[in-house]
Amino acid sequence: MREDKFNRSEPVTEGLFIGRNAVMELLRSDRTVDRIYLKNENAEGVILKIRAKANEKKIPIVETDSRKLDKLANGGAHQGVIAVAAETDYLTVEELLQIVEEKGEKPFFLICDSINDPHNLGALIRSANCAGVNGVIIPKRRSVGVNGTVAKSSAGAVFAMPIARVSNLSNTVKTLKENGVWIWAVEAGGKPYFEQDFRGSCALILGSEGEGVSDILKKESDFIAGIPMYGTVNSLNVSNAGAIVMFEAAKQRNS
Repeated sequence: MREDKFNRSEPVTEGLFIGRNAVMELLRSDRTVDRIYLKNENAEGVILKIRAKANEKKIPIVETDSRKLDKLANGGAHQGVIAVAAETDYLTVEELLQIVEEKGEKPFFLICDSINDPHNLGALIRSANCAGVNGVIIPKRRSVGVNGTVAKSSAGAVFAMPIARVSNLSNTVKTLKENGVWIWAVEAGGKPYFEQDFRGSCALILGSEGEGVSDILKKESDFIAGIPMYGTVNSLNVSNAGAIVMFEAAKQRNS
């Protein structure tokens, strides 16, 4: 495994990072960037910093107009800049385990089951980074990949978080269990999350907001962690639910 591999962001679905913040965070990372499209008459503030950083890294800059950027962004708010990033390989689960072993830590992973909203995935990765999660695992199918919207929503955390993308989450869960990792599905009706013991090697599964954690993954899980509801609405946004349980685990693991 390359020593720097887990410090780099993973392939984006469209290969695009759209908007000033997303592009600036991209340039601050170790990721290879193919080229940057800049609005030709835009030369202010952050754009000047992006231009300078791109020149420093010898990244080609393509001067273009608003129509070209609008077409590339496909409705996204490009703010006069779009970057095209070269694709790199996702980590494997084995590599995630290796990273944790080399750090001498107990594994703490987040598994995202069919998260299709890039804003939710980005928010989950941001919370995972803040909570000290060792790695995030996403499926290849029925899930959004790491793209510019995810990067922006994560406040750049995707560039620091090791991310694995796997073909079969059920097999991945089995592999983790074989390596001594206990699995929690975060799902309504489970034992309250604050009564669970997350101090050992653990992985939390978050499901899509519409369907929750899939039945097969719930069956593969060792425990179900629920979040009690006290109001008239009976569910939380998946990124909020994930943050609550991840930080309970972080509190226990760091107490």
